Amino acid sequence: MDYGTLIGNSYTYVKEGIIDRVNTWLLLMIATLILTLPLMGYIMSVYRGTNPAPGVENWAKMLVDGILLCIVGIIYAIPVIVLEFLTVGATFATTMTTNPAAAMTGMAGAGILAIILIIVAILIAIFSPIGIIRFARTGSFGEAFNFREIAATIKKIGWLTYILALIVVAIVVGIPALILWAIVLGLVIALPLIGIVIGGILLLIVLPLLAVFEARYLTQVYESAGTT
Repeated sequence: MDYGTLIGNSYTYVKEGIIDRVNTWLLLMIATLILTLPLMGYIMSVYRGTNPAPGVENWAKMLVDGILLCIVGIIYAIPVIVLEFLTVGATFATTMTTNPAAAMTGMAGAGILAIILIIVAILIAIFSPIGIIRFARTGSFGEAFNFREIAATIKKIGWLTYILALIVVAIVVGIPALILWAIVLGLVIALPLIGIVIGGILLLIVLPLLAVFEARYLTQVYESAGTT
Protein backbone atom coordinates (compact mmCIF):
# COMPACT_ATOMS: atom_id res chain seq x y z
CA MET A 1 0.00 0.00 0.00
CA ASP A 2 1.37 3.40 -1.02
CA TYR A 3 0.59 5.60 1.97
CA GLY A 4 1.91 8.68 0.20
CA THR A 5 -0.58 8.15 -2.62
CA LEU A 6 -3.41 7.73 -0.10
CA ILE A 7 -2.45 11.01 1.56
CA GLY A 8 -2.08 12.79 -1.78
CA ASN A 9 -5.42 11.54 -3.07
CA SER A 10 -7.12 12.52 0.17
CA TYR A 11 -5.64 16.01 0.00
CA THR A 12 -6.75 16.42 -3.61
CA TYR A 13 -10.23 15.21 -2.64
CA VAL A 14 -10.47 17.88 0.07
CA LYS A 15 -8.92 20.62 -2.04
CA GLU A 16 -11.05 20.09 -5.14
CA GLY A 17 -14.23 19.18 -3.27
CA ILE A 18 -14.14 21.71 -0.42
CA ILE A 19 -11.34 24.27 -0.48
CA ASP A 20 -11.90 25.15 -4.14
CA ARG A 21 -15.67 25.19 -3.59
CA VAL A 22 -16.11 27.95 -1.03
CA ASN A 23 -19.88 27.47 -0.78
CA THR A 24 -19.41 23.82 0.19
CA TRP A 25 -16.77 24.82 2.75
CA LEU A 26 -19.06 27.43 4.31
CA LEU A 27 -21.94 24.98 4.49
CA LEU A 28 -19.71 22.39 6.18
CA MET A 29 -18.72 25.04 8.71
CA ILE A 30 -22.41 25.51 9.46
CA ALA A 31 -22.82 21.72 9.63
CA THR A 32 -19.99 21.62 12.18
CA LEU A 33 -21.64 24.35 14.22
CA ILE A 34 -24.82 22.25 14.58
CA LEU A 35 -23.21 19.87 17.08
CA THR A 36 -21.23 18.37 14.14
CA LEU A 37 -24.16 16.01 13.43
CA PRO A 38 -24.77 17.16 9.82
CA LEU A 39 -21.00 17.04 9.27
CA MET A 40 -21.01 13.42 10.42
CA GLY A 41 -23.82 12.78 7.95
CA TYR A 42 -21.67 14.30 5.21
CA ILE A 43 -18.82 12.01 6.29
CA MET A 44 -21.17 9.06 5.77
CA SER A 45 -21.44 10.09 2.11
CA VAL A 46 -17.65 10.09 1.88
CA TYR A 47 -17.54 6.62 3.44
CA ARG A 48 -19.97 5.41 0.79
CA GLY A 49 -17.30 6.14 -1.79
CA THR A 50 -18.75 9.30 -3.31
CA ASN A 51 -16.09 10.74 -5.60
CA PRO A 52 -15.54 13.63 -6.13
CA ALA A 53 -16.58 15.05 -2.79
CA PRO A 54 -20.37 15.48 -2.61
CA GLY A 55 -22.11 18.79 -2.30
CA VAL A 56 -23.84 19.78 0.92
CA GLU A 57 -27.51 19.10 0.33
CA ASN A 58 -30.47 17.27 1.84
CA TRP A 59 -29.80 18.48 5.38
CA ALA A 60 -32.46 16.21 6.86
CA LYS A 61 -30.69 13.11 5.55
CA MET A 62 -27.33 14.46 6.69
CA LEU A 63 -28.73 15.02 10.18
CA VAL A 64 -30.26 11.53 10.38
CA ASP A 65 -27.08 9.90 9.04
CA GLY A 66 -25.05 11.90 11.54
CA ILE A 67 -27.22 10.76 14.44
CA LEU A 68 -26.96 7.13 13.30
CA LEU A 69 -23.18 7.40 12.98
CA CYS A 70 -23.04 8.95 16.44
CA ILE A 71 -25.03 6.01 17.85
CA VAL A 72 -22.62 3.51 16.28
CA GLY A 73 -19.70 5.44 17.74
CA ILE A 74 -21.29 5.46 21.20
CA ILE A 75 -21.90 1.69 21.07
CA TYR A 76 -18.25 1.14 20.16
CA ALA A 77 -17.22 3.41 23.04
CA ILE A 78 -19.31 1.65 25.71
CA PRO A 79 -16.71 -1.04 26.61
CA VAL A 80 -14.03 1.64 27.00
CA ILE A 81 -16.30 3.84 29.13
CA VAL A 82 -17.23 0.91 31.39
CA LEU A 83 -13.60 -0.16 31.80
CA GLU A 84 -12.52 3.41 32.51
CA PHE A 85 -15.21 3.69 35.19
CA LEU A 86 -14.11 0.40 36.78
CA THR A 87 -10.43 1.36 36.65
CA VAL A 88 -11.03 4.76 38.24
CA GLY A 89 -13.30 3.17 40.82
CA ALA A 90 -10.72 0.54 41.73
CA THR A 91 -8.00 3.20 41.97
CA PHE A 92 -10.17 5.43 44.15
CA ALA A 93 -11.09 2.53 46.43
CA THR A 94 -7.38 1.73 46.82
CA THR A 95 -6.57 5.26 47.95
CA MET A 96 -9.39 5.19 50.51
CA THR A 97 -8.39 2.02 52.33
CA THR A 98 -6.00 1.90 55.28
CA ASN A 99 -5.48 -1.85 55.01
CA PRO A 100 -2.11 -2.52 53.28
CA ALA A 101 -3.21 -5.93 51.98
CA ALA A 102 -6.44 -4.52 50.58
CA ALA A 103 -4.50 -1.61 49.06
CA MET A 104 -2.10 -3.99 47.30
CA THR A 105 -5.00 -6.08 46.01
CA GLY A 106 -6.78 -2.95 44.82
CA MET A 107 -3.67 -1.68 43.04
CA ALA A 108 -3.22 -5.03 41.31
CA GLY A 109 -6.87 -5.03 40.26
CA ALA A 110 -6.66 -1.47 38.96
CA GLY A 111 -3.50 -2.36 37.04
CA ILE A 112 -5.14 -5.37 35.41
CA LEU A 113 -8.20 -3.30 34.50
CA ALA A 114 -5.93 -0.62 33.00
CA ILE A 115 -4.17 -3.22 30.83
CA ILE A 116 -7.52 -4.65 29.69
CA LEU A 117 -8.71 -1.09 28.96
CA ILE A 118 -5.70 -0.42 26.74
CA ILE A 119 -6.15 -3.70 24.85
CA VAL A 120 -9.87 -3.12 24.30
CA ALA A 121 -9.26 0.48 23.19
CA ILE A 122 -6.67 -0.70 20.64
CA LEU A 123 -8.99 -3.40 19.31
CA ILE A 124 -11.84 -0.90 18.94
CA ALA A 125 -9.51 1.55 17.17
CA ILE A 126 -8.61 -1.25 14.72
CA PHE A 127 -12.08 -2.69 14.10
CA SER A 128 -14.31 0.41 14.28
CA PRO A 129 -13.18 2.22 11.09
CA ILE A 130 -14.00 -0.77 8.89
CA GLY A 131 -17.21 -1.43 10.84
CA ILE A 132 -18.36 2.18 10.43
CA ILE A 133 -17.66 2.15 6.69
CA ARG A 134 -19.55 -1.16 6.37
CA PHE A 135 -22.46 0.48 8.18
CA ALA A 136 -22.34 3.51 5.85
CA ARG A 137 -22.42 1.29 2.77
CA THR A 138 -25.01 -1.24 3.89
CA GLY A 139 -27.20 0.88 6.17
CA SER A 140 -27.25 -2.05 8.61
CA PHE A 141 -26.35 -1.59 12.28
CA GLY A 142 -25.48 -5.27 12.40
CA GLU A 143 -22.79 -4.85 9.76
CA ALA A 144 -21.12 -2.18 11.89
CA PHE A 145 -20.43 -4.91 14.44
CA ASN A 146 -20.02 -7.91 12.15
CA PHE A 147 -16.55 -8.62 13.48
CA ARG A 148 -16.07 -11.74 11.37
CA GLU A 149 -16.56 -9.79 8.16
CA ILE A 150 -14.60 -6.84 9.50
CA ALA A 151 -11.68 -9.15 10.27
CA ALA A 152 -12.01 -10.72 6.82
CA THR A 153 -11.79 -7.27 5.21
CA ILE A 154 -8.73 -6.37 7.25
CA LYS A 155 -7.14 -9.70 6.29
CA LYS A 156 -7.63 -8.84 2.59
CA ILE A 157 -5.91 -5.51 3.17
CA GLY A 158 -3.23 -7.14 5.29
CA TRP A 159 -3.20 -6.73 9.07
CA LEU A 160 0.19 -5.02 9.25
CA THR A 161 -0.57 -2.87 6.21
CA TYR A 162 -3.89 -1.82 7.70
CA ILE A 163 -2.50 -1.04 11.16
CA LEU A 164 0.31 1.02 9.62
CA ALA A 165 -2.30 2.88 7.56
CA LEU A 166 -4.17 3.76 10.77
CA ILE A 167 -0.95 4.95 12.41
CA VAL A 168 -0.09 7.09 9.39
CA VAL A 169 -3.47 8.84 9.30
CA ALA A 170 -3.40 9.31 13.08
CA ILE A 171 -0.11 11.17 12.71
CA VAL A 172 -1.09 13.14 9.61
CA VAL A 173 -4.40 14.29 11.11
CA GLY A 174 -3.32 14.31 14.74
CA ILE A 175 -0.41 16.75 14.42
CA PRO A 176 -2.38 19.61 12.82
CA ALA A 177 -5.28 18.89 15.18
CA LEU A 178 -2.98 19.24 18.21
CA ILE A 179 -1.49 22.43 16.77
CA LEU A 180 -4.99 23.78 16.18
CA TRP A 181 -6.11 23.03 19.72
CA ALA A 182 -2.91 24.56 21.12
CA ILE A 183 -3.56 27.76 19.16
CA VAL A 184 -7.19 27.87 20.29
CA LEU A 185 -6.21 27.27 23.92
CA GLY A 186 -3.57 29.99 23.68
CA LEU A 187 -6.10 32.44 22.25
CA VAL A 188 -8.63 31.65 24.97
CA ILE A 189 -6.01 32.19 27.70
CA ALA A 190 -4.53 35.35 26.16
CA LEU A 191 -7.80 36.93 25.04
CA PRO A 192 -10.60 35.33 27.09
CA LEU A 193 -13.62 36.72 25.22
CA ILE A 194 -12.21 37.56 21.80
CA GLY A 195 -10.05 34.45 21.94
CA ILE A 196 -13.09 32.21 22.34
CA VAL A 197 -14.68 33.76 19.25
CA ILE A 198 -11.52 33.59 17.13
CA GLY A 199 -10.74 30.08 18.37
CA GLY A 200 -14.26 28.92 17.59
CA ILE A 201 -14.01 30.30 14.06
CA LEU A 202 -10.68 28.55 13.54
CA LEU A 203 -12.22 25.25 14.65
CA LEU A 204 -15.16 25.70 12.30
CA ILE A 205 -12.78 26.40 9.41
CA VAL A 206 -10.31 23.56 9.95
CA LEU A 207 -12.26 20.67 11.53
CA PRO A 208 -14.37 19.87 8.41
CA LEU A 209 -11.19 19.67 6.32
CA LEU A 210 -9.50 17.27 8.73
CA ALA A 211 -12.65 15.16 9.10
CA VAL A 212 -13.21 14.79 5.36
CA PHE A 213 -9.51 14.14 4.74
CA GLU A 214 -9.49 11.30 7.30
CA ALA A 215 -12.76 9.86 5.98
CA ARG A 216 -11.50 9.81 2.39
CA TYR A 217 -8.21 8.24 3.49
CA LEU A 218 -9.97 5.46 5.43
CA THR A 219 -12.36 4.92 2.53
CA GLN A 220 -9.42 4.30 0.20
CA VAL A 221 -7.92 1.86 2.69
CA TYR A 222 -11.25 0.02 2.87
CA GLU A 223 -11.60 -0.10 -0.91
CA SER A 224 -8.08 -1.52 -1.27
CA ALA A 225 -9.58 -4.81 -0.05
CA GLY A 226 -11.73 -4.91 -3.18
CA THR A 227 -14.84 -4.76 -0.96
CA THR A 228 -17.90 -2.80 -2.04
